Amino acid sequence: MTTITARPISAAAFAPFGELLTPKDSPDKMINKGRCERHHALAQVQRGEGEAIISIFRSQPVSLPYDCTLLERHPLGSQAFMPLGPDAWLSIVAPDQDGRPGAPLAFIVPSGMGVNLRAGVWHGVLTPLDRPADFLVIDREGSGVNLEEVDIPAVTVTG
Repeated sequence: MTTITARPISAAAFAPFGELLTPKDSPDKMINKGRCERHHALAQVQRGEGEAIISIFRSQPVSLPYDCTLLERHPLGSQAFMPLGPDAWLSIVAPDQDGRPGAPLAFIVPSGMGVNLRAGVWHGVLTPLDRPADFLVIDREGSGVNLEEVDIPAVTVTG
């Protein structure tokens, strides 16, 4: 069994897999007569021939250490996850190696931050820590097979 340590997430460390969904250091512009900061175009929705849809996923929690045994990917579109609650959560990703997941990495994503996974990025299922959580999800709906799931030998994630 492989053990990996979840590390704090950063834009640079996550860049091979997608973008972080969090406000920039300063807004792109002020709107609504100066009452609202606009942090514009934080990520790009990749959707191929399909439509971009918005859903809410409700996921059961895990605690660390956590054994990850399933990775999935969406080859035809990106998938963004934005937590709707106040808690940190776990994002597990892996590079592609000839159509199969490579060595997984785990990131602790702080409260108020989401991620946008590029099309084709291998990732674990939604993993809130310690209590159930809702996530706003933006992804692709349309023709074609846009979900591949792979059972992997258990990878234990520690904090």
